[in-house]
Amino acid sequence: MTIVVIDGQGGGIGAHIIEKLQKNLPDESLEKIEIIALGTNAIATSLMMKAGANRAATGENSIVRASGLADIIIGSWAIIVPNSMLGELTPPMAGAVSSSNAKKLLIPLPQQGIELIGLTPEPFPHMIDKLIDRIKRII
Repeated sequence: MTIVVIDGQGGGIGAHIIEKLQKNLPDESLEKIEIIALGTNAIATSLMMKAGANRAATGENSIVRASGLADIIIGSWAIIVPNSMLGELTPPMAGAVSSSNAKKLLIPLPQQGIELIGLTPEPFPHMIDKLIDRIKRII
């Protein structure tokens, strides 16, 4: 199974997700999973790689290509919004993620100019715990 984690800017969200995956998934599950870190920039990619990704790549073409190969795509919901992350997430990136056949597990973090109505605000660590629980049920 291929899990792709996408992040931009400083890469802290993606790195935190990868660390939690490595610490909380059973060893027998981790043996069957490849975690690929995809950054919109080199800083984000580097931080996610240090967090324990099996492989990593940077940039638009990497995100477009790997989105089509993933079984699960993880990131903030900004990864499906063109021009989000202060423009780092390009329209082709957002389109590739949105149209991928992969299951998309998106974290509803605040995004400039867009509000999601009907969601109960939760602390980031609680959202990550729910994400990990959902992945355990999928695998």
